[in-house]
This record gives sequence, structure tokens and C-alpha cells, in this order.
Amino acid sequence: MSKVKITQVRSAINRTGRQKRTLEALGLRKMNQSVEHEATAQVKGMIARVSHLITVEEVQ
Repeated sequence: MSKVKITQVRSAINRTGRQKRTLEALGLRKMNQSVEHEATAQVKGMIARVSHLITVEEVQ
């Protein structure tokens, strides 16, 4: 599996509860915080839900 680096670039303020919980499930709590995850189907689904709040890049 490949790994992805996910960085939160927009605030979760004024977002739906589902989007806030998705960010927390990804491990993101603050602006400009980054986390690395395996690129599984579940993680890709979470990325799609909050794609407007994060940036994603592949990790070698």
C-alpha cells in the first residue's frame, strides 16, 4: 500500500458535524497539521468527504 500525507489547510469552523468528525478520525485537529496514513479504501473515502478542507500528497 502507498502512503499519503494529509494536511488540513482550511478551518473546521462552520462545517457540519460529519465533516468535523471525519477530520478528527483522520487525526487532524489544527490548521496546517499533517498526518500520514496508508491509502486504504476507508481513508480515500474520508479524504473525498473533506477534500475542500485538506491537501493530499503521496509519500515515497
